[in-house]
Amino acid sequence: MKAVVYNGPRDVSVEEVPDPKIEKQADVIVKITSTNICGSDLHMYEGRTDFETGRVFGHENLGEVVEVGSAVDKVKVGDMVAIPFNVACGYCKNCERGFTNYCLTMQPKKEWAGAAYGFADMGPYQGGQAEFLRVPYGDFNCLRLGEDARDSKRQNDYVMLADIFPTGYHATEMAGVKPGDQTVIFGAGPVGLMAALSASIRGASRIWVVDRRPDRLGLAESIGAIPVDGSKVDPVEFIKDQTMGLGADNGCECVGYQAHEPDGTEDMNLTLNQLVQAVRFTGKIGVVGVFVPQDPGGKDEFAKNGKAVFDYGWFWFKGQTMGTGQCPVKKYNRLLRDLIVSGKATPSFIVSHELPLEQAPEAYQHFDARDEGWTKVVLKPGMK
Repeated sequence: MKAVVYNGPRDVSVEEVPDPKIEKQADVIVKITSTNICGSDLHMYEGRTDFETGRVFGHENLGEVVEVGSAVDKVKVGDMVAIPFNVACGYCKNCERGFTNYCLTMQPKKEWAGAAYGFADMGPYQGGQAEFLRVPYGDFNCLRLGEDARDSKRQNDYVMLADIFPTGYHATEMAGVKPGDQTVIFGAGPVGLMAALSASIRGASRIWVVDRRPDRLGLAESIGAIPVDGSKVDPVEFIKDQTMGLGADNGCECVGYQAHEPDGTEDMNLTLNQLVQAVRFTGKIGVVGVFVPQDPGGKDEFAKNGKAVFDYGWFWFKGQTMGTGQCPVKKYNRLLRDLIVSGKATPSFIVSHELPLEQAPEAYQHFDARDEGWTKVVLKPGMK
């Protein structure tokens, strides 16, 4: 089959690799019809993780089931399914508690937890930017979709269920967004935009989205959020001015360790500290932007070792609460699927490009450069 293979920093190619096979009786093989390029793919693409050369990228996947193992009961050949990026067993202590993001079974490093497709340090599982994907524990991990999911355009909504829509929602869950709240979101990339959409679904009265990319801020404004250009105004002072000096009720961090100052200087501490200042006393903060234990591209020894210079004094003094970590996709994907089905959520508004799998190298170049208009790329392995 054809797949997007990592060759080294900023070097991917579409190559022939072995087709996946049923390895255990609970496995499912899915023919991929839509697969996204994610912002977290760029960490590996840029060489800032220990992702192995020769491996296949892709953790936001959707497709048709073409083969099932003998122990698979619920999922059938022909089903259209969205696949959570979490590779989870369903029966370990964490999975039983709903923390499929920290599965203890599928992560081979016993001192670690959590596994994912095509992701550094999260197990040996190949990614889905390919024609086919092996899904372990298919009955547990596959989210079945309706017949409308066979439509390529409709898939642009459903494929967001694999990661970024639940991840954006997870940010608002950890931030405790409820009806009437005023919520600030740092980052207008795909996840930040999904957090803004989720905050709206949860009834927030005002939603500010902070970024410095006009095209992304325009998308935030298109769904009713208030765009804040952090390169032109101090976002903390702006939020305080809008809230009688009190700050937002809650906030979401959707940028991660590659946050940048207005002058373009990378600063992994930036958004965390800005959120502490922009959110009110006793407010909640949800952090879904990626932070890593090691970063060879960090600007100093602290950053290289994943250590943020965090304003804990103010955080403690303000009595704030912070939730962090990857999203347990299964916790949210069914309810979000049903919002899509009913027409109450259309996450595909962020999609800027639909491209054949063969154009993945070009798409990675544009997405990595943050070129204007390249907000979300969906690769279609069957597209000519």
